[in-house]
Amino acid sequence: MIKMLGRELRLAWRQAADTAAALLFFVIAATLFPFALGPDARTLSAVAAGIIWVCALLAALLPLDRLFGADFEDGTLDLLLLSGLSAYAVAGVKTAAHWLTTGLPLLVIAAPLAVMLRLPAEHIPLLFLSLLPGTLLLSLLGTMAAAITLGARRSAVLMPLITLPLMIPTLIFGCAAVTSPHPQAPLLMLAAMLVLALPLAPLAAGAALRAAAE
Repeated sequence: MIKMLGRELRLAWRQAADTAAALLFFVIAATLFPFALGPDARTLSAVAAGIIWVCALLAALLPLDRLFGADFEDGTLDLLLLSGLSAYAVAGVKTAAHWLTTGLPLLVIAAPLAVMLRLPAEHIPLLFLSLLPGTLLLSLLGTMAAAITLGARRSAVLMPLITLPLMIPTLIFGCAAVTSPHPQAPLLMLAAMLVLALPLAPLAAGAALRAAAE
């Protein structure tokens, strides 16, 4: 698993343009909102958490196309499934690689964007606390959707249709953790969803990978 994770990170480094495109999309999409809403600090601070969460969700979807697609087309996926690793482990490593190359950079970039959008300084730690489990959930659900649509016609269209409805609870509780006067409850809900998704999403993704390979 460690060797496979190293391979995924090396591939991501060689294809850094794809990761950079997702991060640039995150920054540009969030930057457009002040132009549309105006420079009023109260308006921006009221919607800043929602803007960052929605843009992070959409940016996390961009690299999912290449998560399994290239390996499926050139036969590498078959070799991975025959290497002694279970399909569950393969899906788990892919999820970890997606979070390390996309979710973690989004988490880092969120801070300056929050300042730009006039999010109150006391809410920025809450934004980090919500995005940490939130980006992990996005990676888990996105990997599962990428595996389910692997080999399907128009998979690029099907994948967001499957992923976005599953991510709505994450979006709701993630924004509530930043804006609610009592953030503990939504943060606990995010943690509970993460605990549930950690074993189940790779299991579903692994079953989908085996079906696609057969």
